[in-house]
Amino acid sequence: MAKAMSKTNAMRILEREKIPYREHTYSHDDGAIDGISVAEKMGQDPGQVFKTLITRSSHGGIYVFVIPVAKELDLKAAARAAGVKSIAMIHVSEILEITGYIRGGCSPIGMKKLYPTSFDCACQNLETVIVSGGKIGYQIEVAPQDLIRLTRGSVAPLTKEGL
Repeated sequence: MAKAMSKTNAMRILEREKIPYREHTYSHDDGAIDGISVAEKMGQDPGQVFKTLITRSSHGGIYVFVIPVAKELDLKAAARAAGVKSIAMIHVSEILEITGYIRGGCSPIGMKKLYPTSFDCACQNLETVIVSGGKIGYQIEVAPQDLIRLTRGSVAPLTKEGL
């Protein structure tokens, strides 16, 4: 019998805000926690599964970008979306301190602070998107407009073309 899924902080926030979501789980025993592997393990289209990326501007501000797992963040487009001159990925060792989440379990919902968040415009063509549930092995499926509203996010073209 399958073990009951424990609630993550991201799930509790969605429930508190009365935002409908669907839980997904995947096995991570093999250590494969990259977005494409996660989509495959769940039997989901990688175009519907989004990853959460954390960046820092040249002035030190933290910005969050949520893009399809098979795409690569275009740093120039991200800087434009954030309204800053330049932006760079933070080092993986900083993820926990900045967000409260670990690599592979970073959700756009429930970070330590509400950082400026942008979603790739591809989300607008989908009824739901799947993002990390806030813990490795857990994903949540939510309507993109609910995620955008909850994170006070914006939508912009964020990925490199041709990927």
